[in-house]
Amino acid sequence: MLILGIETSCDETAAAVVANGRRILSSVVATQFELHAQYGGVVPELAARRHLESILPVIQGALDQAGVAGAQIDGLAVTQGPGLIGALVIGMAVGKALALAWDRPLVGVHHLQAHILAAFLTENPPEFPFVALVVSGGHTNLYLVHDFHQMNLLGRSRDDAAGEAFDKVAKLLRLGYPGGVIIEKLAAQGNPEAFHLPRPRIHEEPLTFSFSGLKTAVAHQVKNHPETLTDSRAQADLAAGFQEAVVDSLVSRAFLALEETGSTRLVVSGGVAANGRLRQVLQDRAQTDGIDLFLPPLSLCTDNAAMVAAAGYHKLLAGERLDLDADVFSRG
Repeated sequence: MLILGIETSCDETAAAVVANGRRILSSVVATQFELHAQYGGVVPELAARRHLESILPVIQGALDQAGVAGAQIDGLAVTQGPGLIGALVIGMAVGKALALAWDRPLVGVHHLQAHILAAFLTENPPEFPFVALVVSGGHTNLYLVHDFHQMNLLGRSRDDAAGEAFDKVAKLLRLGYPGGVIIEKLAAQGNPEAFHLPRPRIHEEPLTFSFSGLKTAVAHQVKNHPETLTDSRAQADLAAGFQEAVVDSLVSRAFLALEETGSTRLVVSGGVAANGRLRQVLQDRAQTDGIDLFLPPLSLCTDNAAMVAAAGYHKLLAGERLDLDADVFSRG
């Protein structure tokens, strides 16, 4: 079964063709990095306009790369949410149009569930059940995943998502955008122990994340130590300290979730899962604790349409169909 996936939840226009939910035949991603970098973050209206310009060439590119025509596609899967409404609408409209034109079934996919199922596009997919940590620019969520359709939320961020915190701290340090990539590179040159930064914790909700307090702590350090904006060593140290605090928060809660659920398998996905320091700490802790860790390759951590097609495959198999009057959603 060949599924065409379409992803437009934020600032990447993506399309992919996946066979049987497992084998990627093509994956095309058009990034908007340069467009938004000058503003220090994603501008929703500009993102939607760029999606409109890019989506048809990207879909055609995915079909060409896979060596298939539209008539050979068995079904379509499009990201329905969460994400930027204007961006999602573009992908949904095109998905509906193609489903009508090709007379093929269409399903809507939850963006975070797609991130989790990216692990099934690897050579060594996990067995159910497992704990999944989805950590991205807009979300930091923990799930207990029972099967392809049942995923119970265990915890989420009460305020900023981890990726959002990276972007905001990069802005505080006047480093530019995207913050995660820049901070990771700078942190490699710094001492994470040079600045004492908190690990925010909500004691009555041990699996809940919170990063706004950490961001505020960085802001106080910048105010009290203005040299962090001009001294490269101090800047690198503060970046390293911030990154270490985020990694510590993510890893500690993920392994607490494993302990509380009794699971021995952990999937970590989403854009922040591409962070080298996070991957290293996860691998070290998993080896120590005897946990089977599943980290998708970097190309499947960031937003892509292959994961949407993989999730859509299982929805189509279950008989799900999206009504052509269905709408997108920004949260959920």
